[in-house]
Amino acid sequence: MHALLLRAAAAPCHGRLVRPAAVAAVTAAARPVPVGGSLAQFTPPARVAGGSVRWAASNSRWKQRQGSDYFAREAKVQGLKSRAAFKLLEMDSKYRLFKKGQTVLDLGYAPGSWSQVAVERTRPNGRVVGIDIIPAQPPRGVSTIQGNFLNPGVQNLVKEYLVEFAGRKPPSPPASETSEEEDDMKIMERQSYIDAERAESVDSDWPALPENDGKLIDVVLSDMSAPWMQTSGFSSNTLSNPYSRMMNTSGMSFRDHAGSMDLCLAALQFASGTLRTGGHFVCKFYQGAEDKDLEMKLKKMFGKVHREKPESSRNESKEAYFVALRKKGDVTLADVSR
Repeated sequence: MHALLLRAAAAPCHGRLVRPAAVAAVTAAARPVPVGGSLAQFTPPARVAGGSVRWAASNSRWKQRQGSDYFAREAKVQGLKSRAAFKLLEMDSKYRLFKKGQTVLDLGYAPGSWSQVAVERTRPNGRVVGIDIIPAQPPRGVSTIQGNFLNPGVQNLVKEYLVEFAGRKPPSPPASETSEEEDDMKIMERQSYIDAERAESVDSDWPALPENDGKLIDVVLSDMSAPWMQTSGFSSNTLSNPYSRMMNTSGMSFRDHAGSMDLCLAALQFASGTLRTGGHFVCKFYQGAEDKDLEMKLKKMFGKVHREKPESSRNESKEAYFVALRKKGDVTLADVSR
């Protein structure tokens, strides 16, 4: 193996030979270093004086960081969509956001790690609805809508779906043991799937909205960020790779902060009309001059408001979270914005 590396390193690189020091660095970088008794990772490349080591595209800085990141590795081991799941798990363990049977709205759900946590924490009979502008494969047990949440039509679609789901009858309990002949008779008398769907669509006798005036959501989660503008792949219909347009940050702190404030306010506006009294609201934001104003609005609408920087959030990131607990029943965003 070392002979192959030496032969490859001695080959011309853009018209010149790589220096012997660089050869030694490449050879050392390929040697696994035991960590805790196992070959857990490789040492990073040494800086070469008077020369350089050109890494392949697969060894980009992002992939190096992900490979050495504890939470990224744990997410992969546990079958989670991304390391962001641990942020929500940490906040839930601290504030007890979820209960069994709750209805949860996950805004900006792609790739779906927060939805995975919500599904697990609201079992059984919980309902998780995810909305994202990016096409993504929904996690198991999650209902999703692809669309721009800032569009009023998409928001109305979400409300209609929640009202329709609230009006459905709960599944009937399993029948007691019967003979084979009785089972055959029941199968013959049972309405077919197509007939049942047709009858349900024709029947407009949906129950009226409950006394809470359509406030059917127990927890609103917002991990939204503005996606990168799409520049390629317009003909691709795949749902399994949304990552190419998922934004981290733009590199301009004010732009990231202002955009996050707009998205938090949009989520709060929707939650103001759909979140039950006593419900919870969690939103991601990038810290800046305007977050104090948002915090004051949240404190007027909720019983308790906390700023959170989860341990799984990278130290260099300016992202943080508002965790607003126990929504007040008689206060709306319009009231606190006057």
